[in-house]
Amino acid sequence: MEFNGNRYIGDIVLKRRPEGGSYLNDIPAVKYLMEAGHIELRSPVTFFIGENGTGKSTLLEAIAVAMGFNPEGGTRNFNFFTRNTHSELCDCISLTRYGYPKDGFFLRAESFYNVATNIEELDAEPGPGAPISASYGGNLHQRSHGESFFALLNNRLGGGGLYFFDEPEAALSPLRQLSMLRRLKELTDSGSQCVIATHSPILMAFPGSTIYAFSPEGLRRQEYEETDQFRITRDFLNRYPLMLEQLFSDQ
Repeated sequence: MEFNGNRYIGDIVLKRRPEGGSYLNDIPAVKYLMEAGHIELRSPVTFFIGENGTGKSTLLEAIAVAMGFNPEGGTRNFNFFTRNTHSELCDCISLTRYGYPKDGFFLRAESFYNVATNIEELDAEPGPGAPISASYGGNLHQRSHGESFFALLNNRLGGGGLYFFDEPEAALSPLRQLSMLRRLKELTDSGSQCVIATHSPILMAFPGSTIYAFSPEGLRRQEYEETDQFRITRDFLNRYPLMLEQLFSDQ
């Protein structure tokens, strides 16, 4: 699949190291940037994958914040925060930028409740026009976590945009993840660029995507069927009785 629309971010470069005592210096993603110098985003969809603690969400957050998005999620117009916990990495990187997206959103599972609450608070303020929640398909708090995620995907994201997703599968059933693949296809066909941190072997199957695998050894590109997520899921489903027996044999 060729990227027919605009490319809004190209290279990610570490322009300076984090402060000497920062925990960021021990994160594999940051170490890789120190050594390799840059990461290339060349596809309509780029995945950051890897075990917990390897830095995929930290790097995704830094890129989103460097592009002007609220650290807890939302559009560039969101400026709330419940706790200022984002890292300094956003100030340590520089991005090669191309054009200007018509739309954009930073969707992260862990703070989506805070985004929905802020939308509800903005709706309560007096003013002309339709409530903000109307563009999200209605009040997000009146739906389940997964339903509100999916309402946002289908209603708020207009295409021609730059979208960041941090572990969206946390709220989505396997069937909804398949539906998200279709939605990603619609977004990229409209000239969007998506960067996604995920553990989901369903989502990372998106055709034509670039997969960066984060590990303690660094960062490298992988083909879909080379990923641990694909291989472990395949092996478990194909012979789960034996794998369960092996897992429980030491107890």
